[in-house]
Amino acid sequence: MERTHIAFFGRRNAGKSSLVNRFTSQELSIVSDVAGTTTDPVRKTMELLPLGPVVIIDTPGIDDEGALGNQRIERSLRVIDETDIAILVVDGSIGPGEDEKQLIDVFVKRKIPYLVVVNKSDLGNVSAPEDAMTVSALDGSGINELKERVAVIIKERKVRPLVSDLVEEGDIVVLVVPIDKSAPKDRLILPQQMVIRDLLGKGAIPVVVKDTELDIALSKVGKVRMVITDSQVFGKVSKIVPLDIPLTSFSILMARFKGILDQSIGGANMLDSLGNGAKILISEGCTHHRQCEDIGTVKLPNWIREYTGKDFEFSFTSGLEFPKDLSSFDLIIHCGACMLGETEVASRYRKAADQGIPMTNYGIAIGKMKGILDRVISF
Repeated sequence: MERTHIAFFGRRNAGKSSLVNRFTSQELSIVSDVAGTTTDPVRKTMELLPLGPVVIIDTPGIDDEGALGNQRIERSLRVIDETDIAILVVDGSIGPGEDEKQLIDVFVKRKIPYLVVVNKSDLGNVSAPEDAMTVSALDGSGINELKERVAVIIKERKVRPLVSDLVEEGDIVVLVVPIDKSAPKDRLILPQQMVIRDLLGKGAIPVVVKDTELDIALSKVGKVRMVITDSQVFGKVSKIVPLDIPLTSFSILMARFKGILDQSIGGANMLDSLGNGAKILISEGCTHHRQCEDIGTVKLPNWIREYTGKDFEFSFTSGLEFPKDLSSFDLIIHCGACMLGETEVASRYRKAADQGIPMTNYGIAIGKMKGILDRVISF
């Protein structure tokens, strides 16, 4: 399930960390009267009633000082790229100022839902702007109301379906899960889990097989509505699955789910026009240990060279690392981004579009190189 990223912003000593601790009923952040105690964003993945699965993010103060302080501010602003709901914490004894106004301008420009929360209401006579909520991290007043407001925003968020809108109750969907050396042993990776959950929620019937048993499964399970495979075995699977059965991949479904399918298709088509020596950035959202047959650093570069017959200069990033300046690249190929929220993924694709750099994802690029792109995007 997609987790809502809720980030707390504000000036130093506004009480962000204390409010985060109250909001989560846990001691997630260190609290001190010393300004600038939070020096790096603090993230916590959790189930929080009545909000459901969330990622809570506490950030350094946006008014930090000095060279090191500027770096902390930069890290706080970087968090905006992954924020689904922003909570702007204002020190009630001071009131909002230019720093808060600038942040609100960014939230509005990015279309990020936000709440202005005036903390320290226990002091009395707090300076609260219109439409702001007043709370006290010290005595807990207003915290339940804050959670309820956040819950309403989460409920109103429009989440695209992953696969459930493509099938009907009772449909058989075959999921091809090859044994990947780079995947955690004996575990299904997140996109596979998400697809299974979505299918079960629809009342469809997921059948999970390895690529080595796919032909046997197709001969035994009856009428198949769709086959969804790991993109790495597109070539093999496409030869086994009859043309009258829709075929796609987990990462293509993720691109659709994250809202970047069309841009990714356009990016993949740019593979045909890259010149020799072009620079390609391959980026992953997770930070797993890379092994000898890693898809991002080994398989994809080899497939690209084989498909184009040209040699390129490859760069690699992972996790939250993603360049602000993309102008030196001719193409960006991103993973399925299952570990990144929709806001973060949209931010990366928007940066690429704003800088005129084509961008695609693993599954769509592989489908293009295997000559089956039209087939695997025809759901």
